[in-house]
Amino acid sequence: MAFARSVAVSNLLNAKDKKNTGKITHRGALGNISNAPVSKATEGKQLSKLPPVKHEKCEKIEEVENKAPIIVQQQEEIIKEIILGPIDDIDKDDKENPQLMSEYVKDIYGYMRILESRYIIRPDYLSEQTEVNGRMRAILVDWLVQVHLRFHLLQETLFLSVAILDRYLQKNQVAKSKLQLVGVTSVWIASKYEEMHAPEVADFVYITDNAYTKSEMRQMECTIMKALDFQLGRPLPIHFLRRFSKAGEVEGETHNLAKYFMEMILVEYDMVHYLPSKIAAAALLLSKLILEGTQWTASLVHYSTYTEAELLPLVYKLASFVIKTNSATKLVAVKNKFASSKFLRISKSEKLSSQVVASLADKSGNHS
Repeated sequence: MAFARSVAVSNLLNAKDKKNTGKITHRGALGNISNAPVSKATEGKQLSKLPPVKHEKCEKIEEVENKAPIIVQQQEEIIKEIILGPIDDIDKDDKENPQLMSEYVKDIYGYMRILESRYIIRPDYLSEQTEVNGRMRAILVDWLVQVHLRFHLLQETLFLSVAILDRYLQKNQVAKSKLQLVGVTSVWIASKYEEMHAPEVADFVYITDNAYTKSEMRQMECTIMKALDFQLGRPLPIHFLRRFSKAGEVEGETHNLAKYFMEMILVEYDMVHYLPSKIAAAALLLSKLILEGTQWTASLVHYSTYTEAELLPLVYKLASFVIKTNSATKLVAVKNKFASSKFLRISKSEKLSSQVVASLADKSGNHS
């Protein structure tokens, strides 16, 4: 099988090269060696009688180097097409809608993949904190989910709030007494970034039961923004999930369950270091396995860049957190949120207690 695939790749690449070469012409031995065009009339003359030639060696080398990445990319696309088969362009029907930016959407998501690697969260970053630990972070994030729900904020605002919180905590020491201030200020900053009408500072002071003043919140806002170098553009899992759900042509219930999984693990300190795109892909795969019994398609491999084998270890972890959320945990803000009719009561689904989830969760210990 591998040999046949190798031969197919080689034949297809050779065919592409021949197609691009065009008509083949012949020349005399040792003719047409220089960069100068040589006609039939001058081909047999002595070299000394030829007009001086302006050499462009550096320019030629630079031109070849500039074309090299394009050639490699073309070859990768050919190989990918052989392995995965023809991939449907999921943006082909969006050209009439300028808001969907079909001309630029692939470049946009490519840039987002660069950004998520630039603004990473380190694993076990709280080990450098002297007063704050993972349990405190979990309690805070669970409360932030309630704040987010109380103010009726966008999903992006919640994910960005937690991202700001984690990025700040991995850079700065925070006293236990100031942890809630950092959290609520993170929501305030995220609201300004994502919402059309963000809650005012007085609203956030009220939601903390006046534990902090307006002045303290404004000062913390400045401190956080300076620590993050005013860079808030870290991509969020919800951005990637929408793209992957489109590529997988999944049902609304499947998409909604994947959102539940992504919000459910916001409180899990052990999950903070995973890339947003990988979290979205794993959440969607788990949702498909539970609700549809289907697996990762060639289109999903293409648009997510993750294979099913790469995602399964993370899927096992997500399944174990589903079991945990269904049983002993006291941090139930997300579970209660998705138990409402607005979210199709997805957190109450009997399928979350199915044998499929249990068998996947059992494998998490072997891939930790």
